[in-house]
Amino acid sequence: MESESKEKHIRNTLSVCPECLKLLSAEVFERDGKVWIRKSCPEHGKFEDLYWGSYEMYKRAEKFARDGRGLKNPQIEKENPVCPFDCGLCKKHKSHTALANIAVTNRCDLTCWYCFYFAKRMGYVYEPALGMIREMLSKLRSERPVPCNAVQITGGEPTLRKDLIEIIKICKEEGFDHVQLNTNGIRLSQNPELAKKVRGAGVNTVYLSFDGLTPKTNPKNHWEIPGVLENCRNAGLGVVLVPTLIKGVNDHELGDMIRFGFKNNDVIRGVNIQPVSLVGRMPRKERNKYRITIPDVIQRIEEQTNGEIAKEDFYPVPSVMPVTNFVEALTGKAEYALSAHFACGMATYVFNDNGKMLPVTRFIDVEGLLEYLDVLGNEIKAGKRNKYISSIRLLFKLDSFIDREKAPKGFSIKKMLFNALVRHNYRALGAFHERSLFIGMMHFQDLYNYDVERVKRCVIHYAIPEGKIVPFCAFNVIPDRYRESSQEKYGIKIPEWEKKTGKKLNEDLYKRDIKALEKSPLYKKTYKGFLKKKR
Repeated sequence: MESESKEKHIRNTLSVCPECLKLLSAEVFERDGKVWIRKSCPEHGKFEDLYWGSYEMYKRAEKFARDGRGLKNPQIEKENPVCPFDCGLCKKHKSHTALANIAVTNRCDLTCWYCFYFAKRMGYVYEPALGMIREMLSKLRSERPVPCNAVQITGGEPTLRKDLIEIIKICKEEGFDHVQLNTNGIRLSQNPELAKKVRGAGVNTVYLSFDGLTPKTNPKNHWEIPGVLENCRNAGLGVVLVPTLIKGVNDHELGDMIRFGFKNNDVIRGVNIQPVSLVGRMPRKERNKYRITIPDVIQRIEEQTNGEIAKEDFYPVPSVMPVTNFVEALTGKAEYALSAHFACGMATYVFNDNGKMLPVTRFIDVEGLLEYLDVLGNEIKAGKRNKYISSIRLLFKLDSFIDREKAPKGFSIKKMLFNALVRHNYRALGAFHERSLFIGMMHFQDLYNYDVERVKRCVIHYAIPEGKIVPFCAFNVIPDRYRESSQEKYGIKIPEWEKKTGKKLNEDLYKRDIKALEKSPLYKKTYKGFLKKKR
């Protein structure tokens, strides 16, 4: 280990002990060009873990840090709440819910070795009734000043619920504009009508588990992916591929995952990478073996796409806050804000340029545009500029941020931006999304790299039956306090569930015919150009 004299202090924060969950003081620091987090428990000793794999990228991302306004009506009224042990949300939380998760079951039709979250291992079945689901959705919509407008139906495997279509309809009835379905895709691959019903009921996007191109890296649903894409394509359902990325396991396929999404961009809208969260007790040597951070992912993308997508093309989640600031200045009210911590995630968009991937940053001066919007928004809010005149100024100024020679042909970037920013016609963004592939990553925390400052700014939350709304990295990282205690309380023991339903829990388990699936023309067509070099 390097001596502490070669370390550079970045900031202090709070974390938790991975053994006893005691709240601890922690230090975020730089060493050897990387960012680390260190804490010490009086009982269990010192813990040190990689926080971000590049200090240079950390400093660049930090420039875009900006807090949201939190909630006017937090669910937790405790005078001095302690983060992350009094979640619900509380007055210390700095972001509204940008995307809510509603877990509708803990049953699954797969038994993935790395999954700790399904009924058999928990010993009970958790499936909230429709009325309870509506109450959770209503609680999310009651947030002020910005009601939650995006929800993800998750599990377990939500397609196991016979009343899934009714659940989707309830989401729309409660006023959610955007509804995602988080699934392994098994049932969607087998049932074209299910895909159509899901779309018809109101789902915008299928959030599809996808850990690689080969049976080795993606044993979960490799053989079913072709059917999922085909059925979603025919149903008009957009798909986001969601790889859980593990160093040394599937990170060598990152470039091909993105190329696969790019090839199928008529149905695949994005690739949203989740660097693995290391759950359970794990020695440092083992953590180092599997740990991969956001800068590491971006470096591999640059290497594996031969520079078509570079690290400079990625921006942290809160980089879009100037857009919110400008729109708020025009509307005079609080607007949807992605005020996550800058270290939580990064993203970019790529367009098709004669078969090559063209990042949006190559034809739009992203930073220049964001800076201009921020200044304009601040001046309008301060009463220094008339918002109508400012809108006209923006219309003429937009040209200076767009390189028309490099921009993809076929639609007007300027018109799309103006309609979205000034006229608030967000359907204008449809052409943008249809022509581009979103590439993003969100690194959810674990007990070793836990930073309370990130939890306070979390924008992805879970609604639970108790009427609480819990940040993702509290709900899943401290499951005994939130996820499992809540779901066990509202769940029923497996024998009771089996007696009530007249079926065995394992009846839902999926059994595939690999040979038949691999012989299908659709399988060969979908993976053409990707499997040959892998096998």
